[in-house]
Amino acid sequence: MKKITKIFKTPITEKNIEIGPDVPKDVIIMAIESSCDETACAIVKNGREVLSNVVASQIKTHQAFGGVVPEVAAREHLEAINLVIASAFEQAHLSANEITAFAATVGPGLVGSLLVGLNAAKALAITHDKPFIGVNHLNSHVCANYIDTDLKPPFVALLVSGGHTQVIKVDSYLKQSIVAETIDDAVGEAYDKVARLIGLPYPGGPNLDKMAKNGNKNAFKLPQAKVKENEFSFSGLKTAVLQLCQRLNKELGDIPKEDVAASFQECISDTLVKKVLHIAQECDIKTLALAGGVAANSEIRRKFFELENCGYKVYAPPMKYCTDNASMVASAAYFLANTMDDLTQEVFSRVK
Repeated sequence: MKKITKIFKTPITEKNIEIGPDVPKDVIIMAIESSCDETACAIVKNGREVLSNVVASQIKTHQAFGGVVPEVAAREHLEAINLVIASAFEQAHLSANEITAFAATVGPGLVGSLLVGLNAAKALAITHDKPFIGVNHLNSHVCANYIDTDLKPPFVALLVSGGHTQVIKVDSYLKQSIVAETIDDAVGEAYDKVARLIGLPYPGGPNLDKMAKNGNKNAFKLPQAKVKENEFSFSGLKTAVLQLCQRLNKELGDIPKEDVAASFQECISDTLVKKVLHIAQECDIKTLALAGGVAANSEIRRKFFELENCGYKVYAPPMKYCTDNASMVASAAYFLANTMDDLTQEVFSRVK
């Protein structure tokens, strides 16, 4: 079997550094994540053992605007980046000389925000003559499942976030292929839009999840989109909730928010489970993984872990590794999941 390693060059002396799960010695990677509204830095050993994980959240800043403002986010990253890097070194009790390589998210994400993390990681790599590794944000969410677990490919991963909904077939550490994705709204986007419809503040998704726990999930029957097996669609569901709220307001003068939230969440989670289960059966794979910020949703997690009663092995990262963090970026860099090693690498806002 071919060894899973890759040779990276140091930027100054051009020394060859081998990285990957088949490297016989410990590989310690410091990674930076700044794709949206968290400034994060982490140090991870061998892709699975987190030595430090520091996250500076901007939620309170963006609450006043009802969502993330790109220009504000970029400025907040600039203010926080040096502090989170210093904290990561301190928490891990390591110096830069003990780091094997420096990594950063290069996209997709907010361009101004990504540039802060990317340039910081490049600067560290050049200053300390260590390899630089660029990481795709979506691949890193999948790799969050490797942290503190024994998960190995092959498996089927459901990636659900504010901007993406994808089912990914992970054949090996190096090979991942998208086998299903949304044709319109992502799951997280649908959550945020419905949250606004029923008057919930930013961040909408987590607040709707909390409210749904007090509601009747069978109160309202909401439609599941009739699309192809390799497609998701949630724009029609969003419209159905809008029309339901308008009707309830007209008939009752009020919206039973808990019941609407619970009914919406039931529809979303049921759709996701059915789709992933069908794909897993088609691929003859019995291992499933959840990934992305919406993987922290309580009902989605509950329904997926119930599949263990049907013979499936289910993985999902702890809450702190579901939302944007740098530990997952370091893990992706180690497992060589769609990595880039060119110091001239630029950021990108959309999926490549």
